[in-house]
Amino acid sequence: MGRATASPVPEAERDAPRAGAGASGDRSGRPSGSRVRRSRVTVRMRILAAVLALAAFGLLLAGSIAYLLLRERVDARIDDSLGRGVKEFRALAANGVDPQTGGAFTTASDLVYTAMQRTVPASTSGMVGLVSGRVRWTAPSSVLVRPELDPDLVARLERVRAQDPVLIHQVTTRRNDYRYVAVPVTVVGDRAPAVLVLAYDRRAEHEELTSTYQTYALVALGSLVLIGVVGWIVAGRLLAPVRLLGATALRITDSDLSDRIPVSGHDDLSDLTRTVNAMLDRLETAFASQRHLMDDAGHELRTPLTILRGHLELLDAADAVEVAATRALALDEVDRMHRLVDDLVTLATAERPDFARPAPVDVGRLTDDVLDKARTLGPRRWTVDARADVWVQLDPQRVTQALLQLAANAVKFSAEGTTIAFGSAVASGRVRLWVRDEGQGVSAQDAKRIFERFARGNAERGVEGSGLGLPIVAAIAEAHGGTVALDSQPGRGATFTLDLPERAAPGGVENRSLDQSEEVP
Repeated sequence: MGRATASPVPEAERDAPRAGAGASGDRSGRPSGSRVRRSRVTVRMRILAAVLALAAFGLLLAGSIAYLLLRERVDARIDDSLGRGVKEFRALAANGVDPQTGGAFTTASDLVYTAMQRTVPASTSGMVGLVSGRVRWTAPSSVLVRPELDPDLVARLERVRAQDPVLIHQVTTRRNDYRYVAVPVTVVGDRAPAVLVLAYDRRAEHEELTSTYQTYALVALGSLVLIGVVGWIVAGRLLAPVRLLGATALRITDSDLSDRIPVSGHDDLSDLTRTVNAMLDRLETAFASQRHLMDDAGHELRTPLTILRGHLELLDAADAVEVAATRALALDEVDRMHRLVDDLVTLATAERPDFARPAPVDVGRLTDDVLDKARTLGPRRWTVDARADVWVQLDPQRVTQALLQLAANAVKFSAEGTTIAFGSAVASGRVRLWVRDEGQGVSAQDAKRIFERFARGNAERGVEGSGLGLPIVAAIAEAHGGTVALDSQPGRGATFTLDLPERAAPGGVENRSLDQSEEVP
């Protein structure tokens, strides 16, 4: 009696490509509709669109990768089940006993029939046995998958020959999608070869996975809606300071800079709001200062112009004496306007970074030079209180301008023969240069305002001046990073001090102040 043989089962091989190409979607990011004007796409909408696009891309990518991996696992599980079925059949063919004869199988048909009786298909699998190229054996009626009822699949199975290798195939017919293995069976002495077919309904295997991912798609869509709602609210709250900034900017005019943006929180937008408010503070201060300057400058210039116009209208051209007097008066008023314009130009340039140009300066030598220049301002007793023998970084021309301005003021408000003293000293990292006089002094009320532009103290009424001298001195001190201090009592004179930071100059000498008083004849 012959022994039945079955072809060996190799590693699972495939002659058809796996189905399930990755889904692709349109993520071009273009706005829906034909054309959208840029002006209507707000920052809030752009942020929300970017967040939704990123979230949708992440969900799609994660879902697609997981879906493809699970499909691969389903196919691998099917292949594993088919491989086990083939191994069991091989074992039956090699060692099994024909239940009818109690001996080895004598026909391929009996071997296939016995194998199908002992096999319990899964709910998504079926089997069929072919003998001599025709369907001979089918699974019990309780088996749901019926390969024999699919003519396309049967036609394919009928072409299997005894010499064909055992392979795992995937085929899609008009009725279904199958993954199957066809095992050619021959028995020595039997001229009727058979084929055992184990098939899986691949579409049914994937239906549960597809159903799961349909649920995933609905959950993802709901998540996108939730992300959109939350993103819209959050973006609106985050951009609220920006909208307030725009609304405030619309309300601001050249005559009203008082509006400010409410600030809450401590994030980047809150910092931006504080910065904008600080900028508005600076702009309001600068504009107010400019308006004040223009108003005061107009007032100061109007007076000499009125005087000129009045005298020219009343001028008797035939009177040589009157012409000469009017000419002298006109020249004097023009000189006064010229000085006023020069002072205004100086104050206008004081805001520029190159207003002060520091250079290495010998403070003691500078003190002496300024005093020499000031002696021509008036018959006073000119002295030096102290002289700092030190080199520092400062602008000698601007400091000289400030000290001479203070000296000119001292001459205006002091009597002939009184003392006007210069001094310089260095202490605690500060350079102090002062002008001291024995004149009328400055009242406490005037001391608070004499450094304002065009402000003049009560003692200055009737004294020639534009009211810009001391503001220029203050501007020079500020340009050096310092201040101007006033120490005065009415009737006992005044001392104006430039208090500047000490910036050592290369090659300077050690600080040394001379405290003794020197009189310059």
